[in-house]
Amino acid sequence: MPTVSPTLAGRVFRPTNYLVGREKIRDFAKAVRSSNPLHVDVDAARAAGFADVVAPTTFTSVMQGKAILTMLETPGIGLTPSRVVHGSEKIEHHRPIVAGDDLSTTLTITDVIERAGSEFLTAVFEIRDEAGSPVATITSMLLHRGEDA
Repeated sequence: MPTVSPTLAGRVFRPTNYLVGREKIRDFAKAVRSSNPLHVDVDAARAAGFADVVAPTTFTSVMQGKAILTMLETPGIGLTPSRVVHGSEKIEHHRPIVAGDDLSTTLTITDVIERAGSEFLTAVFEIRDEAGSPVATITSMLLHRGEDA
């Protein structure tokens, strides 16, 4: 029996904001074992034409995580956080993320499909900079496991 609110498909959640810090990028690069100097060395990043250190491509998961938390904290949507599992995702980068970026992420649930007692949610995350220009678009499949799954 489905537990997710039928009104979830088409729902747009309030944007979440994230000011990208240099040390956060460096810590993330270390965590993903990147050896690219653009992620840790300001001089190398500037020599390559960037204003500051450049985030690894998967750094978008930081902004994505904040948006998911906002969704999960929204009353009445029917999602149980312990039953939400990340399925798959596609990231389209429009430009690199650099330290100092002030980013906004808007999460839209575009589809909810029930199968075998679980729900599959298609989630689109639009990450934009202060000027409203697109930085990255992430399309993810989230699985909300049924009670017996």
